Amino acid sequence: MKKKLLSALLSVSLVATLLVGCGGTAEEAPVSTETTEEAPAEETVSAEGGSVYYLNFKPEQDEAWQNLAKAYTEETGVEVTVVTAASGQYETTLMSEMGKSSAPTLFQVNGPVGLANWKDYCYDLAGSKVYTELTNDAFALKEGDVVYGIGYVIESYGLIANKTLLAKAGYDVAEIDSFEDLKACAEDITARSAELGFSAFSSAGMDGSSDWRFKTHLANLPIYFEYQEDGISSTAAIKGSYLDNYKAIWDLYINNSTCDPAGLSAKTGDDSRAEFLEGKAAFFQNGSWEYGSLTAEGAYTDDDLVMIPIYVGAGDEANQGLCTGTENFWCVNSTADEADIQATLDFLAWCVTSEKGTTAMANDMGFVIPFKAAAESPNLFVKQDTAYTAAGKNPVSWNFTTMPSEEWKNGVGSALTAYAADQTDANWDAVVAAFVDGWATEYSLAN
Repeated sequence: MKKKLLSALLSVSLVATLLVGCGGTAEEAPVSTETTEEAPAEETVSAEGGSVYYLNFKPEQDEAWQNLAKAYTEETGVEVTVVTAASGQYETTLMSEMGKSSAPTLFQVNGPVGLANWKDYCYDLAGSKVYTELTNDAFALKEGDVVYGIGYVIESYGLIANKTLLAKAGYDVAEIDSFEDLKACAEDITARSAELGFSAFSSAGMDGSSDWRFKTHLANLPIYFEYQEDGISSTAAIKGSYLDNYKAIWDLYINNSTCDPAGLSAKTGDDSRAEFLEGKAAFFQNGSWEYGSLTAEGAYTDDDLVMIPIYVGAGDEANQGLCTGTENFWCVNSTADEADIQATLDFLAWCVTSEKGTTAMANDMGFVIPFKAAAESPNLFVKQDTAYTAAGKNPVSWNFTTMPSEEWKNGVGSALTAYAADQTDANWDAVVAAFVDGWATEYSLAN
């Protein structure tokens, strides 16, 4: 096991795959509190005496996971411990926890790049109940017949809009279906912000709790359109064909928002969310995972909110949907005791098949899960994504799982922050260099 961990640590030092998640505060310490057929080999293994330790990636779902773990323990007597890593600290926390004698039995990777660091720790899930419950094999991380990870949630992100504020400014969100429409609306709101009492966009915070929205989620757009144009799904050398579009949307965000662009380095994810909740901004780039925080305690109702695509002036905008996919893949620790592995497999099967498990994931976590027994989510943004797809809109796939490393993301993020503070051509050239040259460098280091 020590040999495997050393291998993982060396790999991570070359290719840090810090998972980009949703919500939380970068400075927080990890939160730790309470707690179709199976393969024949698994049927002979007993979970008696086993326990589950889940290293959770999503801070915004910590309470829901703690409650679900407690319910499972009460029902089965099997101890389930959930530890939640702080936002932006998952990979670091995972490295630390895997070095302990009581390592996580259940963890996650963000896709093929993340899997490369932890493959030696991944139990083959090919014969497991949780795998046979998947609705589509596309949600499994596989190499040949080996199943290393299973996607457990499908999410969407885009521009969350306050319909009430837009109406006050004289806009119907249904009429915003291109970058030019969005630009005209945002710049008009900026011109009348003193009169209206709000700005177009909440702050594009670039501290660790917020920068993933732009160095990863927004950066997905130019990658997606390049991949579409070239007919590929990954690359060793990104060309940057759509970086002018990336610049256009970034300029729109930072020059039509609640704060001066020079102050973005200190703005947090909480700041951005609070500005939107307080009615200080009409648009807020984020995802379906934000639904609970925006509607908690009656802050907003479904009548107030809508999520629209992030338009960047590329592709068939009239038929563009939300950015929809997953970067969240469950992996079971193959180095754990056999009883703990079986206990973990049993827990996962219960989560995706039982009424308590599927209801909690749909209602408490707001998840759309890709399993046969999935409960319908009450999440407005999930329903809107479904409606977009039903109307023939094309979802924008999550291609940021192909980004070569966390170091690449950090380089892009630093360059974006510097450009925001001083919007010169030279500083944008630095963004392009971080995006294109940085990609080639980090890919070569990883491969």
